[in-house]
Amino acid sequence: MKSIIKTFMSFLLAVTLVSCSATSAPQETKEEPKEEKTETSVETKFKAGTYEGESAGFGGESKPIKVTVTLSDETIDKIEYTADGETPTVGGAALPTLVEDVLAAQSTQIDGQTGATVTSNGFFEAVNQALEAAGVDPSSLEPLAVEKKVENIEETVDVVIAGAGGAGMTAGITAAQNGKSVIILEKGSVVGGNSSYATGGMNAANTHYQKEENIEDSAELFYQDTMKGGHDLNNPDLVHTLADNSSDAIDWLDSIGAPLSNVGQAGGASTKRQHRPVNEEGKILSVGTYLVEHLSNKAKELDVKILTDAKVDQVLMDDGKATGLHAVTSDGAEITIHATNVIITTGGFGSNPDLIVKYRPELKGYVSTNAPTITGDAISFLEDINADFVDLEQIQIHPTVVQSDGSLISESLRGDGAILLNKEGKRFCNELLTRDVVSAHVNEQEGSFAWLIADDVMAAGSTVIEKYVNKGYMVKCDTVAELAKLMECDEATVQESLDKWAASVAAKKDEEFGREEFDANLTDLSKAPYYAVKISPGIHHCMGGVKINTNAEVVDKDGNVIPNLFAAGEVTGGVHGGNRLGGNAVADFVVFGRIAGENASK
Repeated sequence: MKSIIKTFMSFLLAVTLVSCSATSAPQETKEEPKEEKTETSVETKFKAGTYEGESAGFGGESKPIKVTVTLSDETIDKIEYTADGETPTVGGAALPTLVEDVLAAQSTQIDGQTGATVTSNGFFEAVNQALEAAGVDPSSLEPLAVEKKVENIEETVDVVIAGAGGAGMTAGITAAQNGKSVIILEKGSVVGGNSSYATGGMNAANTHYQKEENIEDSAELFYQDTMKGGHDLNNPDLVHTLADNSSDAIDWLDSIGAPLSNVGQAGGASTKRQHRPVNEEGKILSVGTYLVEHLSNKAKELDVKILTDAKVDQVLMDDGKATGLHAVTSDGAEITIHATNVIITTGGFGSNPDLIVKYRPELKGYVSTNAPTITGDAISFLEDINADFVDLEQIQIHPTVVQSDGSLISESLRGDGAILLNKEGKRFCNELLTRDVVSAHVNEQEGSFAWLIADDVMAAGSTVIEKYVNKGYMVKCDTVAELAKLMECDEATVQESLDKWAASVAAKKDEEFGREEFDANLTDLSKAPYYAVKISPGIHHCMGGVKINTNAEVVDKDGNVIPNLFAAGEVTGGVHGGNRLGGNAVADFVVFGRIAGENASK
């Protein structure tokens, strides 16, 4: 019986298994066939087409950077731009490289060009706008790894120079004019350094431009003003050299096609000696960008080789003599340039907060007007070869600086008649006192700020004011009421201050604050519209640096000249003493740049 039941159960299990198998088999065959993808269903990265974007760069909102971006389905194919507001030698020079970098990385999430930060940011924002117009989130585009071939460089020339600012290019041009082969090593991505940031002019005495306007001046008066402005801490021999060679320096600029034909006045000067460039319409230009453009063009014409992204870190020495420079690039490549003579023109250290605090602790937290590359690299590599330094604690603050980004408002505006009003709308000092004194007066006001006021007469003759307006620094006010509203003070007080200034200009006498300079062309601010900008002091210039003699030769700690080594410009100390006069920095880099280039050619 048990065997019959066991056989029956086995039969039922077999039937069940067959049934399950028969049921499941058809389900496998009923799967939907996979749909073949057609061309229209292929996913793409971009929506192919051409898209536009624009954003404010250095030229401000009125002259934005405009881009046209061409996309294929998978890549950013092309970027075209217009940038009329960018300085040709700074932002203008950086833009082609920025285009290459974005195309290589296929992203804007990359570093900008050193020395052209404002232009870089404006360019990236404009490209991002174009990408967004194509429906792309720019932040989602991770940059591609770009392999750069690192190649070391080693060359031999007659003269090698560290720093392609005003002093470096002046020295290089001078040496090249004497038939020498020249290489300049520049830390930044573009040339210019702090020289590009100069807005005023160049002090020079007894020039043909002064004589043409019957302006009485002399090298001796220039010397006296500079010594007084520097609190007599200056090296008298260097100051005599500066003043005595200033007129020839103006002639030399004429000879390379960079005339400074407009003569104005700056703080601390006894007469009009600040020489400024003008455009074809006669409007005053910023001296720095003007000279950097002309110097770089002349250097190119004379085959002066400039290597950017080359941070100098060592002066090569042999038997106590300078024999070249060593530098490194951001990619780690080494550059070794052997030379008969070496010139150091790397500028000061105004963009190095640690060094600022080291020498002047009370300046901690001050905004700087300096280019980001101006970090005092030469202090370290010149100390390594026993070079001497002077006045490193003498750091100048400039009274009229925009605090949001460290932009300088030119002292030349005060020379032309702009005045300073405090929070209450009252004038509080002689605007043409030396920078340290005016800065101290500003800091004494409630809130440690002031408003600089110009007018339409000044604006009509100045591209400098136009630039400030375009960048949003200066605000145009059509009436005194609008001006008072902007300043958040009493209209009657502002009107009274303007009236007193107009009376002073008419009488050529400043009863309140003793200003003595009242040129016939000085504006009296009697009519609206007005232009106002809120300012406070900021770090501007390092008067101290490596010690040189009147031949621009570097001196060591034992008082001896280091053979074949020269220096010029803000990297040096002794010319300006305890305070630099406006207009003397440009004079310094042209005069001593020429001397360094001349002596390095011998």
